[in-house]
Amino acid sequence: MRLTFLGTGTSQGVPMLACQCRVCTSPDPRDRRFRSSVWLQDENLSVVIDSSPDFRSQALRAAIPRLDAVVYTHSHADHIAGFDDLRTYSVKNGNRIPIYADPYTLSRLHKAFDYAFDFNHRNSAYVCPEPHRIEGPFKLGPITFVPLPVPHGGITTTGFRLDRDGRPRVVYLPDCSAVPPDVRDLIRKIPILIIDGLRDEPHPTHLTIAEAIEVAHDVQAEKTWLTHLTHLTLHAEREALLPSDVRLAYDNLQLDL
Repeated sequence: MRLTFLGTGTSQGVPMLACQCRVCTSPDPRDRRFRSSVWLQDENLSVVIDSSPDFRSQALRAAIPRLDAVVYTHSHADHIAGFDDLRTYSVKNGNRIPIYADPYTLSRLHKAFDYAFDFNHRNSAYVCPEPHRIEGPFKLGPITFVPLPVPHGGITTTGFRLDRDGRPRVVYLPDCSAVPPDVRDLIRKIPILIIDGLRDEPHPTHLTIAEAIEVAHDVQAEKTWLTHLTHLTLHAEREALLPSDVRLAYDNLQLDL
């Protein structure tokens, strides 16, 4: 079971357009961040969580050969705007691509990409989604996805705990402003926690780096990777100040689970 970070950046990506700050002009490749997404591989399974606006470039860079499904955390543009670039994988699958999302996110995808969800008139050369409502744990190949609803400002997003062989392996919470007690109970002593650590300064819809560390230590995660990073975080400088069990994720980082 392998997880690849396709993107670790916030909604505007890093470098930001028209910005000449020291992070946006940094020569360190870890400071170049596509919008947040991950790719899961396990035996014959290939799944991405979210299709960001950078999805085409992400898929080319990671050389993703096929996709068996796409799982969505929520419907903000930085997590769904690459939807149309799923068409190649849909065609390769025989004009179908399973899509998993909570009912509200599915309704937003339907509204944003109505041409694809119009089952009476859609074109087989384009994306042909096969929608699946997330209403509890579900299985893709050998991996069980346990949904974790978390607040993201005024909305709720769906993070995931990924289990294999009956054992929790990794938790993915890319967009959240808090982690409620009931969710913390579901992720205690997780081997790998991937969590929103937007920046040091407070934000109304995201965890700060300090808040993310508090969650990680409270649930006793063995290793924590911070994601959804802005151009206010210089990788080498900020990581040097983190506890030894907390690191900054970066694009193309691979974790063997």
